[in-house]
Amino acid sequence: MLKQRQSGHTEGVPSSFVLRGLSLAGRSAAVLLLFGVAVSGRAQSASATPVAAAAPQAAPLPSGNALISTPTFPLSQVHAGMEGTAYTVLEGSTPQAIGVHVLGVLRDAIAPGKSMILVQLEGSQIQYTGVAAGMSGSPVYVDGKLLGAIGYRIGQFSKEPIAGVTPIAQMLHVITASRQAEPAAVPEEQAAAQPADARDQAGLPQPIATPMVFDGFSPRAIRLFQQHLPELPVQEVSTLGSSSGDVHDSAPIVPGSAISALIVSGDFNMAATCTVTYVDPKRLLACGHPITRFGDVAFPMTKARVVTTLASPMSPMKVVNTTEPVGSFTEDRQSGIMGVFGQSAAMIPVSLDFSGGGTPRRYNFGVVEHPRLTSAAILATVFQAMQDSNGYDDPATYHLTGRIQVAGFAPVKIDDWIAPAGAQPASLTAAVVVAQRFDSLFSNPRQQPHIQNVSLHFTSVAGDRSADIVAARVLTPRLQAGSPLTVEVVLHPYRMPSRLVRLQVKLPPVLPAGPVRLLVSDGATLDHTLRLIANPSAPPETLAATVQRLNALHDADRLYVTLLEPLPQATLGADTLPAVPLSVANVLQPEEDDPNFALDGETAVPLAAQAQGLVIAGSKVVTLDIRP
Repeated sequence: MLKQRQSGHTEGVPSSFVLRGLSLAGRSAAVLLLFGVAVSGRAQSASATPVAAAAPQAAPLPSGNALISTPTFPLSQVHAGMEGTAYTVLEGSTPQAIGVHVLGVLRDAIAPGKSMILVQLEGSQIQYTGVAAGMSGSPVYVDGKLLGAIGYRIGQFSKEPIAGVTPIAQMLHVITASRQAEPAAVPEEQAAAQPADARDQAGLPQPIATPMVFDGFSPRAIRLFQQHLPELPVQEVSTLGSSSGDVHDSAPIVPGSAISALIVSGDFNMAATCTVTYVDPKRLLACGHPITRFGDVAFPMTKARVVTTLASPMSPMKVVNTTEPVGSFTEDRQSGIMGVFGQSAAMIPVSLDFSGGGTPRRYNFGVVEHPRLTSAAILATVFQAMQDSNGYDDPATYHLTGRIQVAGFAPVKIDDWIAPAGAQPASLTAAVVVAQRFDSLFSNPRQQPHIQNVSLHFTSVAGDRSADIVAARVLTPRLQAGSPLTVEVVLHPYRMPSRLVRLQVKLPPVLPAGPVRLLVSDGATLDHTLRLIANPSAPPETLAATVQRLNALHDADRLYVTLLEPLPQATLGADTLPAVPLSVANVLQPEEDDPNFALDGETAVPLAAQAQGLVIAGSKVVTLDIRP
């Protein structure tokens, strides 16, 4: 029921207060000025006790909207001074009622065509905790009708629990997106562009951080995940929380319940948690803002229990334990997320085995399959697993073997040696090497891969087992085509005496007279020479070509000798034409305007490879004089 405040003056702000057309700095100043008007007149009249009201039920209510079964409150009728009730879980699984006082409507505050309702939350507990991470999605009711979801906060050190409410009409766009309907199905709002990132604008509305449980992860592993996906509006809870999918939770899911989206589940767990806004027998809406803004998604959806709500002047947050799965989140969009009950979301099975340092270990977990999330999750879990042992050494060298099974294709095989690189430990480099394989697969613009499973084995060797190539020469630089020759290479292992390595090679039987170059190198240099490293400016390749290229990468523990024959090499799409005669190269020259065509001045001809038991780095070029 609507009611006016009992004080003798007008409170709140006019609903016509508009920020349209202002720059970010202008909006920031205007919002701060607005708070001065809205809050100062209410400081002495704020309630100190939560509103006593029963939690809303999940059962369908009389139809009030064509898209959902709950009566909704029109944004056009919202004005300053209205009173309502929000529901959220501050501890346990039962939503608690919180008083809400409407301060006004901010038109276009989120984005053009995307309004926000400014409210002040009331009650002694909410005054203590503030607008906490995990509260986003908390439903707000006015006169028994759903107004929207708490979704935004203003600044980091606000003295009043002031929040922004995403109108329910905007959240309904999430449903229309899932039905591939036109946004015009919701008459009050229009589709809008993505909002600008305002996290660095202290006075602008920001999505309430989504607390993310990182069960079993160190702070450094969490930072790796965040650095790989810096745009995600998530806030880590680190060890303050856990995930137990086999724990039964008898509490029903109702508006105001905590709900979680899993990213990793098993021996390691990652889960983002927010609050349910709307529930019917088939689906729910939550958050009031995106978790990832990836659109169509497939994240396992689980119940969650709030252990406690941590008060903090800077970052208040809910500490949560995720429990049993109940469905799948299928939409993650600007105005909220949508989950479907009973629908499963497949995860990629991953197994990691470790040996060579201490007790052998195995980790098993699942990771969501998504082009941007999977590699970040793999990066953090592999890094954490490598350090999660009393047998961990730094420095250490690792032999990494394994496979990534891609449906419909040959498995991506991994066989690599990894040593520390400067101040970067080998554990981090190994995690990056694995993540890069996933980046290459998921960045394919032609086909979306389906990863069936991943199995990796790490064998550790104590110490830094790397070596630099410091010199290379041939004993007889002047010789004929087809002749054998000896290549001498000086390696300098880390903190050990230099060693001399000899490789016996034989030149091709036909070579042009004159100077010819030999490349003595590590595997990475040869990969670049043979164009096995993905070039962002190159034409897109098929998924089959990506798998083939990844499987052709050279081992890091080998020393390679490659002849750079002075004949052009042409590449057209996935086909390579080595040793192209000059006459043919001149004919092909006009094709250089074709983005699928490349013409190199030399043809790389591998001659020899020799395992060294060390991770080789560097390259040298030796010039030969071929006699007629």
